[in-house]
Amino acid sequence: MTPGTGAAVETFSADDAVRQSLARGPAGTALLQIERARTGSGSWDTAQAHIRRAVAGPVDAAEHTGLYYGAPALAFLLHAAADGNPRYRSARDTLDTHIQRLTRQRLTLAASRAERGEPTTFAEYDLFYGLTGIGALLLRSHPDSEILADLLRYTVSLTRPHRENGVDLPGWWVAHDPDDALPTPGGHANLGMAHGAAGLLAFLALAAAERSLVDGQDEAIATLTDWFDQWRQDGADGPWWPQWITREDLRTGRPTQTSPGRVSWCYGTIGIARAQQLAALAIHDHRRAQDAEAILAAALTDSQLDRISDLGLCHGLAGIYQTAYRAARDARSSAIGRRLPTIATRLARHATASSTSSGQDSGLLTGAAGIALAAESTRHVGPPRTGWDICLLIA
Repeated sequence: MTPGTGAAVETFSADDAVRQSLARGPAGTALLQIERARTGSGSWDTAQAHIRRAVAGPVDAAEHTGLYYGAPALAFLLHAAADGNPRYRSARDTLDTHIQRLTRQRLTLAASRAERGEPTTFAEYDLFYGLTGIGALLLRSHPDSEILADLLRYTVSLTRPHRENGVDLPGWWVAHDPDDALPTPGGHANLGMAHGAAGLLAFLALAAAERSLVDGQDEAIATLTDWFDQWRQDGADGPWWPQWITREDLRTGRPTQTSPGRVSWCYGTIGIARAQQLAALAIHDHRRAQDAEAILAAALTDSQLDRISDLGLCHGLAGIYQTAYRAARDARSSAIGRRLPTIATRLARHATASSTSSGQDSGLLTGAAGIALAAESTRHVGPPRTGWDICLLIA
């Protein structure tokens, strides 16, 4: 395993690119097998075979890599392995050196962008591609490091508004669309865990809970929770939030989205409520914690779950279960915990029905590895041994 030289991703073959993808490649399956080896439901021999497949070949360590692709993705995998098996510690430490360099490069690029007065992008800051995802890795690997502190300072800076053409925009405002098929003229402010404010909030809150603190962190958490208070909507099935806010929404003070979407981890109420619960716990705001827990419990009713046809972590039942499982462990009320058996039953039933489907995605985010990892949580007492779900910013 040799880190890449920083050349563009096109220099890697398609197989090499997939191999080092935590989202859709064998790294997700390797993570599953490590979890099973550490709980005793699988073997290290099996885990080692999958790890070898994921790390066999050149590693992309260029500036476009993030938690779900390239050197950071494989570092995340090797940290999970090394915590349970010392044979992986040398490889882990080698990759950590490259992650520190990569993080510094990306922070420098972000600072230059800010100095030019340009808006940020998903690729710069979000969980999948950006610095928030690398921050999740550093929280696990180097919680007391100066590089993590610098990354936290960067995240705090994203919560400060900037004025453009007479309009105050949140600091994580992007000029691009959330998706090619979903235009947002003039840009948007994303609210979700994967690409938006919930991910920023969860990262700052998890860091605060670990006593990784920088100046302005409490104020940044307050700014983000106030933002969610401002855009909270009340519906027949409970409170919900729009997926993003556009310039038109800012002008009118109400979202263009008029009804709630699915209650998923990536964009939905489940992920947003967990982020708010984590923030409330970090700042010891018991009222906000109770409110977030009540919202999350209300999102787990049968009528809400009936709308979910996907099984995966990102959009589906696996992500809902894992997020609710983590929230229930921190909650004072038992309301969330009482819903877990029902979700686990749904997950097992649907997973069994789809297990024979051909061409099934085997990856972590939307595929079989992520579904199986959530299923592991339904079968064991206590949190995941590998702590794999930090990659979702829920733990």
